[in-house]
Amino acid sequence: MILGGLQKTTLIDYPGKIAAIVFTAGCNFNCHYCYNPELRSFSPNFSVEEFFKFLDRRKGQLDAVTVTGGEPTVHADLFDFISEIKKRDFFVKLDTQGSNPAAVRKLVENNLIDYIAMDIKAPLLRYFDVINCPVNNAAISESIEFVMAHAPDYEFRTTVVEGQLGVDDIEEIGKLIHGAKRHYLQKFVANNNLNDPTYSSFHAPSEIVMEEMRATMARHVGEAFVR
Repeated sequence: MILGGLQKTTLIDYPGKIAAIVFTAGCNFNCHYCYNPELRSFSPNFSVEEFFKFLDRRKGQLDAVTVTGGEPTVHADLFDFISEIKKRDFFVKLDTQGSNPAAVRKLVENNLIDYIAMDIKAPLLRYFDVINCPVNNAAISESIEFVMAHAPDYEFRTTVVEGQLGVDDIEEIGKLIHGAKRHYLQKFVANNNLNDPTYSSFHAPSEIVMEEMRATMARHVGEAFVR
């Protein structure tokens, strides 16, 4: 496992739990608005041994670990890595973009995942516009269907950049995940560390448009939020 970063404590990333966030290095997408483009490369920032020493020191202080990226499921040893986390009695949340449904299935079926947050980048026919590389649409659909049917708990989420996704796109995403438990619209916030520097001049839609998008999504899912 190649690790690219660690956030030692978060009160907001894992609903209802005090968690640490471990960032895996490497991703098979190339999203224009990615906030962590340095994690696209498979360059280690600290060792697995250091990470587990940290976890052992934080027993009784942390409830959970979020495994995020990059994209964790590009790593063949993800199963073993999360198994070691679970042996220490932590809850585990997995962040994924769903391009590897077999990995997600294996983790869930072996009771290694307690919560999944899956990014839905766009309507399937518009994925390339957002991720800037080819994608297996069938794999994304398979992950969505599996998460909805089998994940112990989950959320879907979509980052919204003005001019990239509109209300009609949110309607199509809603159809894609119709009947899901919850969905979050995430407002894009420009910074100086984006994968595509031209996006530093972009912003999220207005509050009025974001609410229209949320109301559109609410017709398809149990709970719809803006964050």
